[in-house]
Order: sequence, then structure tokens, then C-alpha cells
Amino acid sequence: MKILVTGGAGFIGSHVVDNYIDAGHEVVVVDNLSTGSRENINPAAKLYEVDVRDRAAIWEVIESERPEVVNHHAAQVNVRASLDDPASDAEINVLGTLNLLDAAAKNAVKRFIFISSGGAVYGDAEKIPTPEDYPPKPVSHYGAAKLAGEHYCHVYYAVYSLPYVVLRYANVYGPRQDPKGEAGVTAIFAQLMLQEQRPKIFGDGTKTRDYVHVSDVARANLLVLKYQGVGVFNIGTGRQITDREVFDAIAVAVGYKGEPEYTPFRPGEVRHSAVDPSLAARELGWRAEIKFEEGVRSVVEYQARKLGIPWPQ
Repeated sequence: MKILVTGGAGFIGSHVVDNYIDAGHEVVVVDNLSTGSRENINPAAKLYEVDVRDRAAIWEVIESERPEVVNHHAAQVNVRASLDDPASDAEINVLGTLNLLDAAAKNAVKRFIFISSGGAVYGDAEKIPTPEDYPPKPVSHYGAAKLAGEHYCHVYYAVYSLPYVVLRYANVYGPRQDPKGEAGVTAIFAQLMLQEQRPKIFGDGTKTRDYVHVSDVARANLLVLKYQGVGVFNIGTGRQITDREVFDAIAVAVGYKGEPEYTPFRPGEVRHSAVDPSLAARELGWRAEIKFEEGVRSVVEYQARKLGIPWPQ
């Protein structure tokens, strides 16, 4: 099967590409390398250095490559950036998605996989873990844009019969995550602690997230290829982990003895989030397998290697 993966040079997308290639699929990567890295790209994949906002270029790639599946990971993922510049966020996350959907629907693509965000789409949900049928109420421009992308997927299914699956990720973490990225708290904490620097926690440390390892996420993208229906699936663990618990787990792995710096909570962020993964278990046969404490060690190992710091010491 030929699969086009946007954002295939990025943290999550590159792991998805690796899994697809290991399973014997042919992969085409579309990435403008603004946040992705060439070193993440599997050598067996074909790269087009293209921005999803470039409608003509996207059409040219899909028309020439004729993929059977489009897996859309490319996105602006910084919640703070979406609040500061909502128009730019919408250009990438809404118009970029529209460009891909339109080209896919009119060039015989058989399946569209759209990557959404469980935490950002649901907002401050009253029910946690949050199931897929919970009314979405995003509290950031990023969340609103992701929800719009989901709705556009349904429009292209209704109008053009383009089958789609939406994967609503919890907080993904693991090797290759960029510590300079706003969403990569485990990578940020790990790199700071490895360098004996003090991490910063926004709020009082009680904010919670659902952390799912990137290897589990990549496996979900492989399993969904076998799914014949149209649907929306949470990809997470259902477990809430506080910021302080993240700090403590990484401190243990690193051997860091300091304390975090607490700073004011940032507007636009969800206070508590965890997604209910039971539908993915029933329909896709997917469950998260990597325990957080185990996954944290993979983060520390990767960041130590990038910094050239011996680990474990």
C-alpha cells in the first residue's frame, strides 16, 4: 500500500513512517521541515519538501504519487502560538487540511487519516476520562482548528465519499520529541535536569494530562489501516498524571535532586485531561502498552544521547 504521511519528518510522524515501512508499505513524506528534521526521515521514504498551505504543490504531489491513504500529521501544535497568532494557526491547521482533503477526494485516495487532539478538542471536560461522544468545547484556537478539521473530514465523506478516521491523541511523548517545542514537557524537563537546570511548572503542579508513548501511537496508526469504517478514536491511556508526577518521574530517572520553579498558570490551557480509550480497544484492537515510568526512561535516554551526556551515570 502507498501511504502519504504529512509531517513525516516530525516527532510523531517519523515514528508512524517507520512503522509503515517496517510493515512493508511504500511511504511518501510531505514536510516543510520547519519543525521536522531530515535525520528523522526513514531512508526508505520519499520526501517532498512541501508546505501543506501550498495548494498547488499538494495537488501536484498527490496527483503524481497517487497514494491510497493520506495520513495527516503536519500541524501547528503550539497552543500558546495559536492564541498569539490565530490566523497563522488556522492557515496551517484548517486551510492546510482542506488542501489535502480536496486533493485526496478528487484523486482517488481511498482513506484519509486525520490527527486531532483529545485534550484540546474536549476542552475542560466534566467527564474524565473523556469519551468520543462527549460534546467538544475547545478553549484554544488550536483546539478549535483541530475540531474544524474533523468537521471538514465529515464534509468530504458526505459530499465525496472519502472515508476517514480521526485519531484524537492524548499527550504524546517519547524519543525524538523536541525540547524546544511547547508541547514536549517530558523532553523539556529531561533535558533541563540532565544539565542540572531547574524546570519550570506552570501552575501549582496539579494540572493533569494523559501521557501516551509515541511507540503506542505509531502502532495505532498501523492498526487503523485495517479498519473498514468511518470513525473517531481516542488514543490515550485514560490515566491522569499531574505535572508534579511528571517532574518526579523524570527526576528519579535522571537522578536530579532539585525542586521545580512554580510560575502562574497560563490561559488557554486545559486544567485536567485524559481520554477514554475503550472504543479504540473494541474497534481497533489497540491498547497503550508502555507504562509512563518506563516511557520516561526512553525520553531521558534519547535526550542524554542528543546532549552527549552519559546515562545512566
